[in-house]
Amino acid sequence: MKLFNRLPGFTRTPAGQERVVLRMLPKGFFLGTLLLALPSLLAHLIASPDDALAVTTTDIYVISLVILHWTVVFTIGIAAFIVMMMKGPAYVADAYPLNEAETLDSPPRWQAHGQ
Repeated sequence: MKLFNRLPGFTRTPAGQERVVLRMLPKGFFLGTLLLALPSLLAHLIASPDDALAVTTTDIYVISLVILHWTVVFTIGIAAFIVMMMKGPAYVADAYPLNEAETLDSPPRWQAHGQ
């Protein structure tokens, strides 16, 4: 018995932009994180010890933007992966009989018990 049965006659859709997006995600992840972290690094290098509040505020903004960036990259990755999976081969599940299945000959269950 095969675990997955391909749908006969299914034509596979060629790969599109989702593959390009998936290949660009690691570079966008690391490059975006580095670019978003630059203001914090510059604030630590340039600021004097008296500007601790400005450095802390910059750090908080940078951390929130980096987390937002990671969330956006992760969401784009999920969307591209779903599109890639939907373009893949179609599979058919094995049919199995239902014990409580209604047939066209029998009345619906909600009428059979009420009468």
